[in-house]
Amino acid sequence: MTRNIHHQYIQRCLDIAALGIPKAYPNPMVGAVIVHEGRIIGEGYHQLYGTGHGEVQAINSVLPADRHLLPHSTIYVNLEPCAHYGKTPPCADLIIKEKIPKVILGASFDPNPSVAGKGIAKLRAAGVEVITGVLEQACIDFNRRFFKWMQKKRPYVILKWAETKDGYFAPADASQKWISNPLTKRLTHRWRSEEASILVGTNTALIDNPQLNVRLWAGHSPTRLVIDRSLKIPSTHHLLDQSIPSIIYNENKSIVSDNLSYVKLDFTIDILPQILDHLYTQNIQSVLVEGGSHLLSSFIDADLWDEARVYIGNTTWGKGLPAPILDRRCVVEEEELGGDELVVLRRV
Repeated sequence: MTRNIHHQYIQRCLDIAALGIPKAYPNPMVGAVIVHEGRIIGEGYHQLYGTGHGEVQAINSVLPADRHLLPHSTIYVNLEPCAHYGKTPPCADLIIKEKIPKVILGASFDPNPSVAGKGIAKLRAAGVEVITGVLEQACIDFNRRFFKWMQKKRPYVILKWAETKDGYFAPADASQKWISNPLTKRLTHRWRSEEASILVGTNTALIDNPQLNVRLWAGHSPTRLVIDRSLKIPSTHHLLDQSIPSIIYNENKSIVSDNLSYVKLDFTIDILPQILDHLYTQNIQSVLVEGGSHLLSSFIDADLWDEARVYIGNTTWGKGLPAPILDRRCVVEEEELGGDELVVLRRV
């Protein structure tokens, strides 16, 4: 029974932490719930990078009439409380200051070297009871972008494409032909609002003239990333309109500005690690790859992908450019969407 209650409150932490997408980036998404004798007396989540973390928001939300209950309460958090001074003071110190006697955590550790067990150690040294590992895998999966960024020193890479029932990605003549339906297009815009950046290659930029913003969903537009080796994209194209922060990867120049930057790469060697290294230095924690078949296959061939989201349209072409292929053993989700099928795959 106690285990189920712990699960319930950690799940609540995850539910409210999700409200921080994507404004908490590059920090992890953290929710906290304070419980006294079966009643939630406070809860909060990390709302914006540089502001108070979930534990701070939860403690601050406790009503004055309930403040005296904190030394007799339990705080649930989906990730280890920080123990260092960053943009805000340590959350572990605040829990100790408020005399909260029990902390129950989802993930057993924070992969940030500045935390990495230090928060738990500080709490236990102060006499606080700490229980870890409640819904642990769910908590790690929830912050998988943050874990990847910390552990692999690169952003979390999501590949996205649509293909026909018979496995074609695009017409052979490079013309435009829609595969997905309006519902799946709207979902794509929601996905864009949840990620830090979005990447396409030169051909996609030239042929489609995409905006790569969020129009069919309320939310944040990701930083636009374009591979344009020889700077072929006309200044009249949307990607150069400076309406959204954009980065052009090329072999000619490096210029940094607020909404349109050029980053020079060495195209004589593999550019994908160079791009991911650059994004890591810019604190860009995730990238949604919406490029053409060649770009998508390049990430697959280099084993530089973490997740793929594939729409399978309710249509057949009989011919065309074949879609990229991934191991079906990586499938974690399948869903029907207005006649189309959504397949989500993750690397193990």
